[in-house]
Amino acid sequence: MRVAVLTGGGDCPGLNAAIRAVVRKATVSYSDEVVGFRDGWRGVVEDDSLPLDVARCRGVLPRGGTMLGTSRYNPFKVPGGVDRAIANLERHGIEAVVAIGGEGTLSAARQLSRQGVPVIGIPKTIDNDVNRTDFTIGFDTAVQVAVEAIDRLHTTAESHDRVMVCEVMGRHVGWIALYSGLAAGAAVVLVPEEPFDLSLVAGHLARRHEKGRFASIVVVAEGAKPKEGTLDLPPAEIDQYDHERLGGIGSVVARELEGLTGLECRVTILGHVLRGGTPSAFDRVLATRFGIAAVDAAHDRAFGEMVALHGGSVERVTLEDATSELKRVGRSLVEDVARVFLE
Repeated sequence: MRVAVLTGGGDCPGLNAAIRAVVRKATVSYSDEVVGFRDGWRGVVEDDSLPLDVARCRGVLPRGGTMLGTSRYNPFKVPGGVDRAIANLERHGIEAVVAIGGEGTLSAARQLSRQGVPVIGIPKTIDNDVNRTDFTIGFDTAVQVAVEAIDRLHTTAESHDRVMVCEVMGRHVGWIALYSGLAAGAAVVLVPEEPFDLSLVAGHLARRHEKGRFASIVVVAEGAKPKEGTLDLPPAEIDQYDHERLGGIGSVVARELEGLTGLECRVTILGHVLRGGTPSAFDRVLATRFGIAAVDAAHDRAFGEMVALHGGSVERVTLEDATSELKRVGRSLVEDVARVFLE
């Protein structure tokens, strides 16, 4: 079998581990040939590829980023893109495409699958927002990086009796904010799923600091929004992919909280540092398991499906279910965490 592999969307730690696993499983267990397409779906449409083998993948396991490059290119938004993609796959004799990506890349995979392209999906995104899987590649590393940063913010906050606002990634969902805030002992976590009222946040922080010197950490996801009518935010810029260009809500929150509480507030925006660097052990193992399972799925001709983690087991779900909606932080989880740990 000739197997293609690509990585699309934003980069994250663990992508190289997944590529390596696909190549090793395909070539060692099945004697397959593997072709890597550069920069996600762009490489398929523009026929930009390279052969992959075990030797080429040596040493990539601990490396962040992706050896194949990535982009948010969508063949369905390019005139003739789908026809060119299908023609190039046929020209290369590709019998299975392993698409490693998040919601955008996997949605394109779902649409191509409807047109007969033999696609298997692997979920990756630091946001952990792909539906029907417990975790995605990259999430664990991003949380670890955020926790390490917040731990460092704690010490300076304690020294100065400050409020430290830490902005993390999370466009539509607050998994990174919630997990890192909970793990690092944040006083407040603001997520996109629950619009916030800064007057309530300020009251909570003021009461904490009235009891003595405190280090108050506020973790805010970049996509968090205030309740309607409580705070005016400037309209976000729109990028070439019709996405809002987010970032900066942490600075707004810090400025407003300082005015409301009289406490010194400082902001740290972690941004793309969450995407880079060496993947955690969990992400290396998860990516490896997903890569192996994806090749097995291809040989079972389970096309139109995605490998997923369910309670410790790697299983298969349909791309239709995986991309039907984003996996959001449930309100009950937010309330439970706030009630027990953030008061």
